[in-house]
Amino acid sequence: MKWEGNRQSENVEDRRDEGPAMGGGGFRLGGGRGIGLGTIAIALVAGWIFGINPLTILGALEGGGLQGAPVSQSPAQRPPADDKMAAFVSTVLADTEDVWRAQFKAQGASYREPKLVLFRGAVPTACGTGQAAMGPFYCPGDQKVYIDLAFYETMKSRLGAPGDFAQAYVIAHEVGHHVQALLGITEKVDAMRQRGSEAQANALSVRLELQADCLAGVWANNAQRARQILEQGDLEEALNAASQIGDDTLQRRSQGTVVPESFTHGTSAQRVSWFKRGMQSGSLRDCNTFDGNARL
Repeated sequence: MKWEGNRQSENVEDRRDEGPAMGGGGFRLGGGRGIGLGTIAIALVAGWIFGINPLTILGALEGGGLQGAPVSQSPAQRPPADDKMAAFVSTVLADTEDVWRAQFKAQGASYREPKLVLFRGAVPTACGTGQAAMGPFYCPGDQKVYIDLAFYETMKSRLGAPGDFAQAYVIAHEVGHHVQALLGITEKVDAMRQRGSEAQANALSVRLELQADCLAGVWANNAQRARQILEQGDLEEALNAASQIGDDTLQRRSQGTVVPESFTHGTSAQRVSWFKRGMQSGSLRDCNTFDGNARL
């Protein structure tokens, strides 16, 4: 991925040197519910260690976690200028800002940029206390993306998803959740989840996650057209990452069987398909996973 020398975002908060977060544990429902691609990390590890279905853990982390009160944060620092990985995520975030600012402007709206918080171990958020083991996540309550950069090593060594464009896909997916929050989609989905059964709530979560994958593809399409960021093999890296975190793939790894009604993120094929759809079209209107006629 061609990223060095491009603009870096000023919306990055470096909290890696702060102490462990104190206060609420887990995430709460509604506007403060944390949404993440990376929660599969703790689910996968726990499944291997304890023999628990990772999708059961995912359901608890992303919809049924403990209530957590917001915890105030101290003033944030900027990442060191010589930190290459921080520079990478700052550059990818800047690129998402450019793309979504243009997309919103074309619709006569203004894009409100999210913050990206770098942390280690644990961090206080408006959604409760975030844990590194949950992987990267977006908190609608404070409109921030949170990431412990050690997750990228987990992607490479534990999930079989190496590569810088796979890493960029993670950020773009979480920013996709921010776009959903700005458009009011997240709030509507949370309300429907609370009214429905567990199976219905899971199905809605799948649609929300697949839409975020599609929005990540929209970013990739527009970034490529504007700045030619892709190198040989980059697209394959992102598609492989999407495939490795499909619910069916995670279930086969942990228990050898697949339970579709427990899916919360979508199958590997679905995640790949919706990322490709966004990548091919470059248009927000082609990412409506909630259309009754949409084939997931």
